[in-house]
Amino acid sequence: MRVHTLTLAAAGAALLAPTTLPAAVHSNAPVRYEGSVRAGDLLAKVQGCTPVSNGHYRSDAGTRADIPVCGNEDVVYWTADMDIDCDGQAGPRCNSGTDPYFADTTAYQQSDGRQLDAERLPFIVVPVASSIWNYRDYGIRGGSVAAVVYKDRVQYAVVGDTGPRDIIGEASYATADALGINPDPHGGGTPSGVTYIVFKNSKVSPIEDHAAAVETGERLAKRFVGQVVNGG
Repeated sequence: MRVHTLTLAAAGAALLAPTTLPAAVHSNAPVRYEGSVRAGDLLAKVQGCTPVSNGHYRSDAGTRADIPVCGNEDVVYWTADMDIDCDGQAGPRCNSGTDPYFADTTAYQQSDGRQLDAERLPFIVVPVASSIWNYRDYGIRGGSVAAVVYKDRVQYAVVGDTGPRDIIGEASYATADALGINPDPHGGGTPSGVTYIVFKNSKVSPIEDHAAAVETGERLAKRFVGQVVNGG
């Protein structure tokens, strides 16, 4: 989790190539989607806001608190920046050398007891439960499934870590990478335009099974936007 203000990369900076794919994806390559539900269809369903939080969150330390958590009977959601969470298992891109704020633990662990792998597992961070908002009261827990939307891309992820009580807008290196956001933990991220949609009472087990998160997320997203879902 991040507890500091990140210096965001300048607009137009070159994106790092994904580390979990067999080949690099360049800026002019076709956009990759994990499913058939379009970003625009999801965003259309979360227009406006019925607040479920008792107050507003900051995007970073020292910024204005102006981000509410919104919700309806199916989801909770917020639109914010994206800071990069590199915590958990150390790897070539997430370690104390690449990230001066690196922590070797995450709020939730893999089925084998190891910490989550931010380089490989798409996950998001929710603020620790507080008087502002308690995510547990809305059917959200470790392994809950989220659709993260940035521009015309949709990435399914799980809730994998918790962050500061008054800051929101953070996801793992792998999440940012898949969305075309600079995943560098030291200067990466994006200052705005990311929508996090978390499906209530959803859960992937084991938490590290990303294929299951995609399958579950796609099914729930189709239902949410009103597409026909066979068998559910």
